[in-house]
Amino acid sequence: MDEKPTQDGHRKRLRQRFRESGLDGFGDHEVLELLLTLATPRKDCKPVAWELMRRFKTLPAVFEASFAELCEVTGMGETNGIPIKLVKAAADRFLKQRALGQKILLGTPQAVLDYLYHELRESSREAFMVLYLDVKNRLLETETLFTGSLSASPVYPREVLRAVLAHQAASVIFVHNHPSGDISPSREDYAITRRLVQALAPVNVRVHEHLIIGRNAYYSFAEHGVIDTLHQEIRDAESRFMGEWAGK
Repeated sequence: MDEKPTQDGHRKRLRQRFRESGLDGFGDHEVLELLLTLATPRKDCKPVAWELMRRFKTLPAVFEASFAELCEVTGMGETNGIPIKLVKAAADRFLKQRALGQKILLGTPQAVLDYLYHELRESSREAFMVLYLDVKNRLLETETLFTGSLSASPVYPREVLRAVLAHQAASVIFVHNHPSGDISPSREDYAITRRLVQALAPVNVRVHEHLIIGRNAYYSFAEHGVIDTLHQEIRDAESRFMGEWAGK
């Protein structure tokens, strides 16, 4: 018995639901199924959608999977992998360009988390990013300067300083992720924060924040008083130096 009319009707209903209500009421597997129908017009995509969910567990994990990992799923292949990766890449570009176009203010750790969450939360590698801000704390640009782990791939203050000056930033926010999901700062996290604040102070570039991002959570060095303490230490050292110099 020909199942094509039944399948065509199912696809039409999915598309109609999307036209009328967006993704409201869609299960994650239905989102994937609708995407897959764009690349596979004559095949039942529901089993493949369910297999993706079985393999990767969550919709974000599907989008974060590598192209090779997607192609390992039964029924996927290169043709079906492209729309999945295209959606993720397009969403990332949209969020970044909207943020830059609107010159959004990044005044709170939560605002930074919301901006970078999709980019960092499911990453399997540790990435160290810099958000360059203007004098009104509006976003100029974001850049990933280092990848790997902070212990295996050290963050070099001189390279950060060079990048900050190149972007003519007035202040910066540092962000890195912990792929394990544990947002507790390590000794190296504290040490690199101190070195970066010290490196940027002589050129009057303020470090507003250093965030560690995990799975929908963050650790804020600013909220825990670390950033202000480091800046105060620098001011105190400058005052002692000037006092000693004046006393000579």
